[in-house]
Amino acid sequence: MLRLNKIVLAACVSLSALTGAAFAQDATVVAKVGDLEITQSELDLAVANLDPQLSQLPDEQKKVAALSGAIDVKLLAANATAEGLQDDPEYKRRMAFIAERELHNAFFKKNVVDAVTEDEVKARYDQEVAALPKQEEVRARHILVKTEEEAKQIITDLDAGKDFIEIAKEKSTDPNKTEGGDLGYFTKGRMVPEFEEVAFALEKGTYTKTPVQTQFGFHVILVEDKRDAPPPAFEAVEQQVRQLVMRDKYLELIEKAKTEQTIEIVDEALRKGYEEANKAEQQ
Repeated sequence: MLRLNKIVLAACVSLSALTGAAFAQDATVVAKVGDLEITQSELDLAVANLDPQLSQLPDEQKKVAALSGAIDVKLLAANATAEGLQDDPEYKRRMAFIAERELHNAFFKKNVVDAVTEDEVKARYDQEVAALPKQEEVRARHILVKTEEEAKQIITDLDAGKDFIEIAKEKSTDPNKTEGGDLGYFTKGRMVPEFEEVAFALEKGTYTKTPVQTQFGFHVILVEDKRDAPPPAFEAVEQQVRQLVMRDKYLELIEKAKTEQTIEIVDEALRKGYEEANKAEQQ
């Protein structure tokens, strides 16, 4: 079963996408269908609600596609009104549901999306960073050759004082030889096990004294630095953190609303599933 908080977070993402865009109330008429008008505001809404496949079109083509759809809607809506379908019980039921959903979305936008401050997002980022487990990473270079004899000769040359970077540029078969075999910083799980085990065991500033064999060949490894992996930059994860703040605000509003109303679920199976989902969220 999906955890309720994951469902809520997904809902927050979806709702923020629906309510995040602000549309000016532009009453400029862009088209007429009989006596009915299509305003710029209606066209903007139509563009925002295009099928995802059509949303990839260039802006002008999106506007044309949205206008075409809006005209179709006006045409058949007029016919439906002429037939009295607005009085159909099923139509009224659906409209009541849509009206409640839109009120929910409007409340969500006002009290969650628009209520989130930059200070809240930054504070939540700091909280998440503080909770991250420490993870060591190393910065290493390597020289990759085909045979163990070649690797041993390179180690001999290094012992004699030759420069690691220059040897890498001259003899390594790895594509990064032009950078002197630089692999940058990496954490555990990024390299093949044989390479990784040796790299993390080496002291900073030392190189392997015996060749390291992997599926790619034989390596001579130099570890240039070791450090705790830095957290992701705030700018890189700001939107994800904002979603977390929004989720918490949403849940707080829902919990408050629940205390103000009595919820009764008649169907036994649905009641049990609802209670289990809420219990899992609280835990």
